[in-house]
Amino acid sequence: MHALDNVIWKALTTRQAEFAESFGIACRFVPEVSPLAAFEERSREGYESLARLVGLGGTLRLFLGTPYEAQVGWTLLNASAMPEMVYEGTELRPADSRGQLSPHEANADIVELGLADSVEMMELTKLTRPGPFGKRTHELGTYFGIRREGKLVAMAGERLKIPGYTEVSAVCTHPEHTGRGYARMLTMEVMRRILDRGETPFLHVREGNVRAIQLYNQLGFATRVLLYTVGLRKDAA
Repeated sequence: MHALDNVIWKALTTRQAEFAESFGIACRFVPEVSPLAAFEERSREGYESLARLVGLGGTLRLFLGTPYEAQVGWTLLNASAMPEMVYEGTELRPADSRGQLSPHEANADIVELGLADSVEMMELTKLTRPGPFGKRTHELGTYFGIRREGKLVAMAGERLKIPGYTEVSAVCTHPEHTGRGYARMLTMEVMRRILDRGETPFLHVREGNVRAIQLYNQLGFATRVLLYTVGLRKDAA
């Protein structure tokens, strides 16, 4: 098995156990932190454990290795294919092929984000939809942003963490500020912090997000496996 197999389960049972709620062979992040959940094995017992964990009407999000198969008592809310990409380099590549920054990048100041920025972070992720982001998601790692005229217009940070690996997540830019290299700058800043700790960056991206995948390839990421992310709601059996 690869270290990143069943990564949510591993995160919740190792480096991020402080954020975990568990029952049987299932666990999830505290809902205010993230809707991500997992089971130790994909089985009837796994789904039963999840059901006891979330309760009737409860919702969660899973990462699966194969497409979701309908389960009694569960309603599928959404599903999509999602490449998992892992950094294969040893050091960060320059911002572009000439090692130069664009004028927008050169004039952008990266700031660290935290509790005081939580509402703005949720608003930006709700608009751009890089993935679920709750009022306590920022507690999972270090997040960085770029502001323009006092407004948060781009951000990126750390989410899942297992021994030796940290996920780059919530990479997003306000639609009025795209094309300025902000996503590249912020992704590289997060990567730099991860690499400085002797860990390997990895990330997840929607299969249809061609522009983002191209950026990640340029930065040294390669697809390890195709996963499937599904949103589920527990209903009466």
